[in-house]
Amino acid sequence: MRIGVLTSGGDCAGLNAVILAVVRRAVLGYGWDVVGIRQGTHGLMQDPPHAIDLNDQVNSDGLLRLGGTILGTVNKGDPFHYPMPDGSFADRSSEVIEGYHKLGLDALIGIGGDGSMAILHRLAKMGGINLVGIPKTVDNDLAQTEYSIGFTTAVNVATDALDRLQPTAASHERIMILEVMGRDAGHIALFAGVAGGADVILIPEMDYDLDELSQHCLNIRKSGRNHALVIVAEAVKRDDGSAVTLGDDGQKVRYGGIGHWLADELGARTGWETRVTVLGHVQRGGTPSPRDRVIASAFGVHAVDLIAERKFDRVCAWQQRKVVDVAMEDVIVGPRLVDTQGTMVSTAKGLGAYMGHPPKVAKTAKTV
Repeated sequence: MRIGVLTSGGDCAGLNAVILAVVRRAVLGYGWDVVGIRQGTHGLMQDPPHAIDLNDQVNSDGLLRLGGTILGTVNKGDPFHYPMPDGSFADRSSEVIEGYHKLGLDALIGIGGDGSMAILHRLAKMGGINLVGIPKTVDNDLAQTEYSIGFTTAVNVATDALDRLQPTAASHERIMILEVMGRDAGHIALFAGVAGGADVILIPEMDYDLDELSQHCLNIRKSGRNHALVIVAEAVKRDDGSAVTLGDDGQKVRYGGIGHWLADELGARTGWETRVTVLGHVQRGGTPSPRDRVIASAFGVHAVDLIAERKFDRVCAWQQRKVVDVAMEDVIVGPRLVDTQGTMVSTAKGLGAYMGHPPKVAKTAKTV
């Protein structure tokens, strides 16, 4: 057997741990060959396809600790609607499928988020590609899995940031606002907010009232504490429902700036000196957490075993403290949102954090 592996979408910690697990299970367990495809589906569009032999990585234990991806990745350039130099768009899906077959692959492991999975699923159906998926996204918003690769590392980074901001906030008697990633869902903000003792946790799934939020901060001051910590997901909107963005990258809106807008509003309403920290891509990089390494390793091994069992169009998932596999069509149903009635939200509120309230017209949350 000759199998390919690619990483697609935004990078995150733990991708190289997956690659290592795939190589070791395939080479040591089955005696197969493993080919790494460069820059996701872009690598398959090239003639010849951009790919490297990964068999010699079987002893590269440093991959377990290495952030990013040695294969490179892309988070734009849908092959079905590919941007061309003249500003037009073209369907280059047939080139991707042709690249897969040129490499003589028997199966492909695609590591990505819901957008990447949806594209790969469509390509597989069209081109006879034997596909197995592995979920990765710092936002942890894929359906059917409790954890995606990269999430816990991102939460660790955000929690560490809150731990570092707290003494500064106390020293200068300030409100410190931390803006974190979360394009559709607020899992990072919620988990880090609880772990880091945030006084305010704002996520896209819940509405908030600026007067209530300001009064919550003033009540903290009245209680005798001279500082407050606020964590907000990047996709949280202004109180009038408008999004705060940095423009777009040609294919999708780039969120950013809600932290600074919130600082201005809170400062004006409370008279409290306010500062903002935007973590941005810091959450994606660095050494993967132990949990991300464990889940990545489990996913990589299971994906290869699925190929050995000829079980395709499946995605590895983490449920009930073990790795399972689910139908890909059940994963690419849209983002898995925070359960506003769930344990994490009730815990945050029980600890005294202000989170606002569920919207009158609730977003449709996907189940695990």
